[in-house]
Amino acid sequence: MSIEIKAVTKDNRAAMLALHVNESQTSYIESTEQCLKEADECHYYQPVGLYYEGNLVGFAMYGWFPEYDEENEEGRVWLDRFFIDERFQGQGLGSIMLQALIQHLAELYKCKRIYLSIFENNTHALRLYHKFGFKYNGELDFNGEKVMLKEL
Repeated sequence: MSIEIKAVTKDNRAAMLALHVNESQTSYIESTEQCLKEADECHYYQPVGLYYEGNLVGFAMYGWFPEYDEENEEGRVWLDRFFIDERFQGQGLGSIMLQALIQHLAELYKCKRIYLSIFENNTHALRLYHKFGFKYNGELDFNGEKVMLKEL
């Protein structure tokens, strides 16, 4: 099984922009276009393509944010965006890619925790995150989404 997490470059940017979720999921996550715009505006964001067996199957955006200093943390690693393209959903790739991302973030940032936020009614994503040990921590983000964390 070949899994790659690749930065967005001029060579793959058009393919990234072509990724999209199912129509029923659009209220839960921003488009890749919006994500890339945000990454251009905030250097903490790292947008990446998720490749399985050489095919671009999904998108993620993560980063280390130093603003958080609660609980004596020196910052937080956020898995801010994560989705599998509509054409590749229902094949188990969400689990495969989330596992790869967790491992990637743990190695890249040498972190003890990974944070994300989610709309509580996003039941498919919520089930996936629970499966991987993410738990609510009682916080809400600036959009009113519930914050989850995974202890590593």
